[in-house]
Amino acid sequence: MNHIVLFEPEIPGNTGNIMRTCAGTGTKLHLIKPLGFSLESRYLKRSGVNYLDHCDYTVYENWEDFVSKNHGEFYFLTRYGKKPHTSFDYSDLKKDYYFIFGKESTGIPKEILKEHLDTCMRIPMNEYIRALNVSNSACVMIYEALRQQNFHGLSMVEPFKGENWLTEE
Repeated sequence: MNHIVLFEPEIPGNTGNIMRTCAGTGTKLHLIKPLGFSLESRYLKRSGVNYLDHCDYTVYENWEDFVSKNHGEFYFLTRYGKKPHTSFDYSDLKKDYYFIFGKESTGIPKEILKEHLDTCMRIPMNEYIRALNVSNSACVMIYEALRQQNFHGLSMVEPFKGENWLTEE
């Protein structure tokens, strides 16, 4: 199973966007406190639209609480990573893959990253920016994992208008 982990997220709109992506992909979301917003926030609901009820998420008191309750392969998205996100194998459907993203202002603490140098990665980009927006990065990452898993469990048919909508008159 795929998991998105947000370490101390600060911006409700980013988390709402990630919640929508998780709802649409069957990805479990993990939120590590402190959160920079209330989960009741109208901004969170605005970006998550009506899909938040379909997002499976858990909130943790801190990093240690999260680590004690979750086991699998941990991957850290950081601008300091030396490997591209595509250089790892996420194809085994029997494994739990945790893609960990840091807070918008400072990222994942150096102490945590130093313990996991072999699984720190970076989404490649040019030299004009330090990093992509966290909600965009989470989407890029989860869809890379899903691509490697042949989009297991996802539909290729638009659920509301149907697969023949474009060809119907």
